[in-house]
Formats: sequence, structure tokens, C-alpha cells
Amino acid sequence: MIAHRGASAAFPEHTRAAMLHALAVGADGLECDVQLTRDREVVCWHDPTVDRTSDGRGAVADHTLDRLRGLDVVSWHARRPGAEPATTTAPPAVYGGAGEQVLTLADLLAIAAAADRPLRLAVELKHPSPFGHELEERVLRELLRAGWDPETGRLGQVQVSLMSFHPDALRHVAPLAGTDPLCPLMDLMPTELPTRLARGPLSRAAVRAAARQSLAGSEALVWRGRAGMAGPSVAYVREHLADVKAWLAAGRRLRVWTVDEREDADFLLAQGVQELTTNRPEDVLRWVRERAAARRERVPTGA
Repeated sequence: MIAHRGASAAFPEHTRAAMLHALAVGADGLECDVQLTRDREVVCWHDPTVDRTSDGRGAVADHTLDRLRGLDVVSWHARRPGAEPATTTAPPAVYGGAGEQVLTLADLLAIAAAADRPLRLAVELKHPSPFGHELEERVLRELLRAGWDPETGRLGQVQVSLMSFHPDALRHVAPLAGTDPLCPLMDLMPTELPTRLARGPLSRAAVRAAARQSLAGSEALVWRGRAGMAGPSVAYVREHLADVKAWLAAGRRLRVWTVDEREDADFLLAQGVQELTTNRPEDVLRWVRERAAARRERVPTGA
């Protein structure tokens, strides 16, 4: 069970609090998105802008790390639609102060290593990036600096994997990282495009063509054995179940996102999916334990 941007239902995504809480409730792994700041630091941030998850405005790439760390990245979480009462308070002090919540990849690697137990770390390379493949180069540099072994994909007890919706990003890291830790991400083609991507009929057609090309490239990496993992969405699995079963039969490791409903978790586990990525690690772990207990109860005992 992989905590999606940390325990991001309970605490603001990608924050120190979200990551530490995920570990505290027993998550098997952590997932993060990475981008470059203006001063080329590898920071854990999902959106191309800071608008949704902070009190700032503008592109992540236009902010230095110091400026990002000066933003309020906590308060928005309590104001989001459907926020649960438990999420309306600031993170407890044990999860760090306000100025410690924005994480670099180096920070997250240190947090994972300090857990001192087997753990998976899923790093998503966010593209398109204004810095191109410099993102991949700096991610690899940070991993190596922390002691990551490209031969095994491990950093101590932490197993690192590299993910992206953009197959070129994975092809770029493959010569050093190998194929086993590569995880192409896949989703169904959207019926509508975000306003920031759709600027007229020609732009919409171009964006759709690029998305189709990326999806086909990601699928090809899995089919051709150039990636040891596959990262489809729940919707993709349901729509392409035969392909998913073929990938599992071929020995691929499936990491499916975002699994926040018990029905989806039960369905995926029944197919043999090995990894579930969720915003709700505590709930999913409970469901998995309850499912295992129910299966044991159904096994007839010997006379």
C-alpha cells in the first residue's frame, strides 16, 4: 500500500506531516511528484502552479525553494470541498513546524531512510517541465548523493521506483536506472481538457494527439518489457482488464491509483494487483487486513 502524496486525506499533500503520518499508520510506501524550482532544487509538488495548495500564486518553476518554504501550504487543506473535520487542524508539532512542511526530494529520502524498515518510494517525474530532462538528471543526482544503488534500485531498506506519464522521461533514466524500477503511468483519455491546456480547436487537437502518443508510448514500454512495472488508474484497469491481466501474467508489477474506495480495493486485489496507491492509507490497510481475515475464515479446517 503506497501513500499517495503521503496520507493526503488526513494532511496536506506532499507535506512533512502527510509523509510522517503515512509512515506512522503503517504505509508500505510513499509516493511523491517532483519538479524543479527556479534555483533547480528538486521539490515535492504536484501542480505546475502553487495556486491550489498554498497561499501563493504562479508557477513552481518561477519560485526559489526559499520562496516555496515561505508559503502557507497547510491552510488550504481544511477549506477544500468535502474536507473532513479531522483535517481542519494544523499538523501536530511532532510532524514539524509550518516552515518545515515543504519537502525536497532529499528531505523525503531522509524521512524514508529514517523509518528504518523496508519501504517503497515512488517518485513521479512531472512533465512537461520547462527544464526538460534536467529534471531527470537532477533527480538521479539526488538519489546517487543519498546512496541509491542503481544496480539494485535500493537506498538502504528503501526500494526506489521512477514513474511518469511521459515515456521519454523514463527512457532518459533507463540507461542508469535499468528497467525494473520504471513505472509508466496510464489513464483513460479525458473527455474534456483543462482550460489551461485547451486554447481553441487546434490546441485541443494537438493536446489530445500528444496525450494519445504518450499513452501509447507508456503501454509499449510495458508490453515490450522495457519497464518492470505499470501504473494504471482504477478506471484504466476496469476498461482494459484483459491487458492488465496479461501484464500480470508476464510478471509485471502493477501499481494502481488512486484507490480510496473499498469496492475498488477489493476488485483490484481480486485481480492480483500488487500495489494500491491511496490518499487514505489507514483505511486501505484496515480493508486489506479485514479481507485477509475473511478469507482465512472461509478456508475449511482439517478434521
